[in-house]
Amino acid sequence: MVEELQAHAPNRPRWTEIPFPPYRYVPGQSPHPRTHPEGHSYGKPEEVHPPWNPDEWKTIERYLYGIDLYNHAYFWEAHEALESLWRAAEPSSVKACFIQGLIQIAAANLHRRMGHNESVLGQAEKGLSHLSTARSEGPTYMGIEIEKFSADVRAHFTGGTSKPPLIDLIS
Repeated sequence: MVEELQAHAPNRPRWTEIPFPPYRYVPGQSPHPRTHPEGHSYGKPEEVHPPWNPDEWKTIERYLYGIDLYNHAYFWEAHEALESLWRAAEPSSVKACFIQGLIQIAAANLHRRMGHNESVLGQAEKGLSHLSTARSEGPTYMGIEIEKFSADVRAHFTGGTSKPPLIDLIS
């Protein structure tokens, strides 16, 4: 799957210049990034993000880096990048639910990569449910066309497409 996504997205636009980690973490296949001494994030403190405004998404480097990571199949790392935003958001707010949805979709992709196919659809559906809360803000939220991305996610996890859906940001 990672190879398919790389072949599918080699020319994807990058939203940040932050370098990618030296490897994509997949449990059981590579050192845990934070807890293993050979992990790519070993010894680094977890990111604590200040409060943020979703209308300013183009300037939120952690969000844009999370999108970069996701689009280049760094699903665990995307989850980590986005989690700092989720923790900084007010619980149950639209922005918290939206970010949680992206995190869950990244997790579903990671589970599929690990061959845990029995859990991926449920994880993806939870993510889509969280993303849908942003529809109250309009068809596009934080640069993502919610209906289009949701349809792409459903197609991927129900077998309609073999490649993970990419996140296209409207600039």
